[in-house]
Amino acid sequence: MKNLWNRSDAAACNSVLDLRVYSSRLLGASPSLVLHGGGNTSVKAEFTNVFGESVPALYVKGSGWDLRTIKAAGFPPVDLEYLRRLGALADLSDTDMMRQLRLALLDPAGPTPSVEAILHALIPCKYVDHTHADAVVTLSNTPNGTELLQDLFGDKVLILPYTMPGFVLARQVADATLNVDWGCLKGIVLLHHGIFTFHEEAEQSYSNMINLVSMAERRLATRSASLRQISHGGVLGQEELALAKLRKAASQLFGTAVLVQWDKSDTAREFAALENADELIQRGPLTPDHSIHTKPFGAVFRGNLSSDLAQFAELYRVYFDSHCLSEHQILDLVPRFGVWLGKGMIYLAANAKRLQIVRDISTHTLSAIQKAEAFGGWDALPRQDLFAVEYWELEQAKLKSHHLKPEMEGMVALVTGAASGIGLATVESLAARGAAVVALDVAFTHSEGSSELPSAAMCLQVDVTDEAVLQDAIYSVVQQFGGIDLLVSNAGSFPRSSLLADIDESTWQKSLDLNLTAHLRLLRCCEPYLSEGHKPAVVFVGSKNVLAPGPGAGAYSVAKSGMTQMMRIAALELGKKGIRCNAVHPNAVYDTAIWTKEVLASRAAHYGVSVEDYKSANVLGTELCSQDVAEVICALLSDRFAKTTGAQVPVDGGNERVI
Repeated sequence: MKNLWNRSDAAACNSVLDLRVYSSRLLGASPSLVLHGGGNTSVKAEFTNVFGESVPALYVKGSGWDLRTIKAAGFPPVDLEYLRRLGALADLSDTDMMRQLRLALLDPAGPTPSVEAILHALIPCKYVDHTHADAVVTLSNTPNGTELLQDLFGDKVLILPYTMPGFVLARQVADATLNVDWGCLKGIVLLHHGIFTFHEEAEQSYSNMINLVSMAERRLATRSASLRQISHGGVLGQEELALAKLRKAASQLFGTAVLVQWDKSDTAREFAALENADELIQRGPLTPDHSIHTKPFGAVFRGNLSSDLAQFAELYRVYFDSHCLSEHQILDLVPRFGVWLGKGMIYLAANAKRLQIVRDISTHTLSAIQKAEAFGGWDALPRQDLFAVEYWELEQAKLKSHHLKPEMEGMVALVTGAASGIGLATVESLAARGAAVVALDVAFTHSEGSSELPSAAMCLQVDVTDEAVLQDAIYSVVQQFGGIDLLVSNAGSFPRSSLLADIDESTWQKSLDLNLTAHLRLLRCCEPYLSEGHKPAVVFVGSKNVLAPGPGAGAYSVAKSGMTQMMRIAALELGKKGIRCNAVHPNAVYDTAIWTKEVLASRAAHYGVSVEDYKSANVLGTELCSQDVAEVICALLSDRFAKTTGAQVPVDGGNERVI
């Protein structure tokens, strides 16, 4: 590991809490130490109460904070003596412990202290660092893990057997260190869990962590698993359709839409090529904390992915029945990760954020498994211990709290012409409703999916008139999220005005290609996945010109009219598959690229009115913007219009010619 400590940065810290934030972020910057909220840190310092009295306090990481981005507010002050008295109790349930931790807060507005707060209080050093270091846990997850770590660290590190986090762990460490000389001890390893380091100085506690983990990394590097030949074959389109069918089955099993991702990276394919990959994937996680995110074991996907999903569900139910008590409430039966033998890994989650967490954890686990195999085999905790963490009373309590789920969470929405105007507003509106939004536009600068829009889950540079490029983009979407549920066919352009007698065929053809034929190609590419989608719906963005054309806009009006007629036919043809198709007809939406200040001023002058009056020249006397159109699009895609198809909805403030 690289020691990231910078003495000038550390010297700029104005307090011990600032220094605690600084060194915590250094730890959080390394995913091989801290992954998605894992690990915790603390510092012992004085707290001044309202009476001006100084109270010994433990500033410990609060629940919900991530070490990678933590701030001072993420370290609530807790009464240190109160914590030490709690640590002296013979017994304390986790629920009671969390209640007592809240009672011990010196700032009642602070976040709930970490479940490891009592343990941090019992360690008699100013700074305490705790991570779930991959290298250390990997060595412990081998048949001779204890001996390997003892041989590696000697008497500088205390090696303790696994026990549940919280009060039980605090008591274990307290009992094991009764006669320990803390001045000679550099760390404590909790088998299958992680490592603690500590010191009176923040830099030394951090350096101890880096040095000990580096020793474990060097030990792992002395052996390496033999690489397998990996295949990059497969029939394009067939595998993507299989993913879409898997996603449909998983969504039905989950009770609502889920996302499915196919990881085709070399790491994933290499693991999938292992002869015993199907057995390894079910042995257990890198650390039991991961089971809360990923479940304790993965699925095995062989051929019929939906059938393999059903087999996992049955296996998980048997696992639950084998370990549950009367108070346990079974979680859903959907796996969070699985190996697709010979092809890579598959991840499943309720939304894009959770999907990334599952992928990150799985990637670290795959690497650890292969390294551990070179040291005698991957030997995770018994399932009974994993069950205890997955069904921890603190986690079960969360099931009883009701959180309102965004209406489109788990759904995949694709929007074309997404870089500006109505397309951009639609991307933002769908994302705000919880959808994983894929934005397509020729104006984007990348074709590999980097997100150029903060609200989009994926951005792709695509010319929708190029069918081959468009089809590849759709495959990428399905590989990334498992399918398509919502389609907004918006890409288009307004050609230069010209009377029919004067229009050149090139302008005419370009308008037909982009404003009509491209919409057919898009629908044709997406239809197989919409057919397997969750509440599938399509909205075509038309124009007022469909209903009330004007002179000089023939190339545009004819193409948009053809697109609208195509929508009506699609509604008839796809209705039997449950796919709804509707259209919106915007008009006078002036916050789009074509309406510059100069153009607006020119048009207003032409009619002899002010710009403000020109912009609100409709029946309702209101001004329209892209967001107004986006809201109607989202409504048509939602359950509120679940029984509507083939409709055309004007979004124009009321146009007399249309009415």
